[in-house]
Amino acid sequence: MKKSSKIMITGAGSGIGRATARAFLAAGWDVALVGRREDALTETASGSEAALVLPCDVSDPASVDAAFARLTDQWGRLDVLFNNAGQSLKAAPIDEIAVEDWLTLSGVNITGMFLCARAAFGIMRRQDPQGGRIINNGSISAHVPRPGSAPYTMSKHAVTGLTRTLSLDGRGYNIACGQIDIGNALTSMAQAFTHGVPQADGSTRIEAVMDVSHVADAVLYMAGLPLSVNVPFVTLMANAMPYIGRG
Repeated sequence: MKKSSKIMITGAGSGIGRATARAFLAAGWDVALVGRREDALTETASGSEAALVLPCDVSDPASVDAAFARLTDQWGRLDVLFNNAGQSLKAAPIDEIAVEDWLTLSGVNITGMFLCARAAFGIMRRQDPQGGRIINNGSISAHVPRPGSAPYTMSKHAVTGLTRTLSLDGRGYNIACGQIDIGNALTSMAQAFTHGVPQADGSTRIEAVMDVSHVADAVLYMAGLPLSVNVPFVTLMANAMPYIGRG
């Protein structure tokens, strides 16, 4: 991929987003960093001239529109969107989950994914040369949920629906869409796995984790493919985690 290739990464202030952003910067890409906290995005950028810091609340339509407008003003085009921003809730039975917490989570994990994909699709459809790639961050929860994860699992099923429809709708505009479903990448969100998390049989066990750099490498591979090729879905997980045979 040419050094001038341009990617936007949402949720770039920490975790998977930060690791992926730094991997793309190291590979010579121009990287737009999207997230709520400007200081965290600036830390991710580490002074790189190829980084474009775009503070943005992905759940807010006006904020998303403003971020994409700044991107097009600066760059004029977008080659890849890594639609990564997301959040989770503490495990609980559904009747113990506050409606306000569900609305906050769905605002990021569903509405935010939709708004960013919508804006990126519009740019890619109308730019010259036409086309681009959208990579959605799903989850193994879209296949096998954890106990007490109704809000998060529902949101990731929605992401899978978004991936499938964009993969279809993008064909006529040279827009490819794929999804990476990640299991137990060691970020601050996954630290609990190293101390013990509830299992389907009612026990609590420590789970295997993997370095987040492997996720960044996978996204970099997906993004570097020619638009005539797509990876619709890929699952990347710590090998010994309870996924195959969970329950």
